[in-house]
Amino acid sequence: MAGGAVAVQCRPVTDEQQLLTAWRTGDEDAGEVLFERYYDSLSRFFRSKAGEHAPDLIQRTFLVCLETQSRMRDGTTFQAYLFGVARHILLEHYRGQRRNGERFDAAEKSAADLGPTPTTLIAQAQETQLLLQAMLKIPLESQMILELYYWENMTAKDIGDVLDIPEGTTRTRIRRAKQLLEAQLAELATSPSVLRSTVSDLESWARHLRDELKQRR
Repeated sequence: MAGGAVAVQCRPVTDEQQLLTAWRTGDEDAGEVLFERYYDSLSRFFRSKAGEHAPDLIQRTFLVCLETQSRMRDGTTFQAYLFGVARHILLEHYRGQRRNGERFDAAEKSAADLGPTPTTLIAQAQETQLLLQAMLKIPLESQMILELYYWENMTAKDIGDVLDIPEGTTRTRIRRAKQLLEAQLAELATSPSVLRSTVSDLESWARHLRDELKQRR
């Protein structure tokens, strides 16, 4: 990304839609603000599913945001718009890896099904290790939903905008994703105490995992 650090630091915080519009009309500083604001979030999103391909996918996501002539729908936040683009980039990445017309369905396939998983991201805590292993085993769409919910603090409406589905349907899918995750946690746990600790404070352990990913930017 272009733009000097001083310009980014001195620029006042403005509406993200305005920043996007300014960036598209040639304001590199506006693009730099958005890049710095969302780089860590996109890094978590891609690295937990695509590992070493994350930097390229992040750049492609911002490039699509810059080049596309479409605009966010009324009522859609920039965060939801950005992650909607990121989701399409990720799905295109996986479809590009399929061979001989092999079918790909994010509602069925997990990150673990689709290739090597980013196990090197794990730190010391058994709970975070268990949580990441379980996240990688549930369907990719469910993994994305839970990451947006726990890591990015997105509402059901915003997640629905990312997935292009109604808010009510999103709430159902959030509940289903949690059920799938808890089932995987129970299957993978090496001890009842670790399982109880993880499930009883799932939101806190999800934040721990998010922070570990951030430290590996």
